[in-house]
Amino acid sequence: MEDVLIRVRMSEHDTHYAGGLVNGSRMLDLFGDVATELLIRSDGDEGLFVAYDNVEFTAPVYAGDFIEARGKIIKIGNTSRRMEFIATKVISLDQAAQHESAASVLADPVVVCIASGTCVVPKERQRGV
Repeated sequence: MEDVLIRVRMSEHDTHYAGGLVNGSRMLDLFGDVATELLIRSDGDEGLFVAYDNVEFTAPVYAGDFIEARGKIIKIGNTSRRMEFIATKVISLDQAAQHESAASVLADPVVVCIASGTCVVPKERQRGV
């Protein structure tokens, strides 16, 4: 199964804490969107996210950052789909720059969150795309 990738710019609307810090749960929203696309590609149905069994927030995310969220199905059961996810910061606002709108493409993307979880597609909804 191929990886699925989405890239999103975090905005002021995504901030939850002082200093433009984005709530970590925003990464889980992105992983949910990645999971939905994975299920559509594999089963022709959006399915349901049952549970995360691991979530690790590894670096802060701020308004203005560009985040890539990737995921892949690593195990297919009868109705379950086990998935792994990673979110990386690929562009960051440059806090040290003279202008507040300055940003930098990161030569080495920064991992901001990793997770794994399980989704389910009921047998009668699987279309085997």
